[in-house]
Amino acid sequence: MDEVDPAAMAPGTSRVLADLAGGHADRTWEKRVRELVRPDVLILDDFAMRQLSAAQADDLYELVSERQGRSLVITSNRAPSDWYPLFPNPVVAESLLDRLINTSHQVIMNGPSYRPNKRPRNPTDKTK
Repeated sequence: MDEVDPAAMAPGTSRVLADLAGGHADRTWEKRVRELVRPDVLILDDFAMRQLSAAQADDLYELVSERQGRSLVITSNRAPSDWYPLFPNPVVAESLLDRLINTSHQVIMNGPSYRPNKRPRNPTDKTK
């Protein structure tokens, strides 16, 4: 069996938020949220990579609220304590992060990334 790249199975958080923003534009937001609520497990990869707009934060809050009681896996390169400043509205941040952090199991993985092993080798690099 081929090794599966986890990034191929999990949409990036920014992609999910862009999809929801498109739903505001074409009035399919409710349908798009329902599609994201439906799976037994939703994986949001690269959570908290960059600052969120107010609309993105609101969409994320709604998505997490709608998925209450359903499995949600979040990957992030930042500690949860570093997520708060990325939200423009501290009330939304507190409400959302309370739902995420206080009902979660955190798995902290320290160590090198697996990605360097997937990079093409530089033919002039004699270290390996």
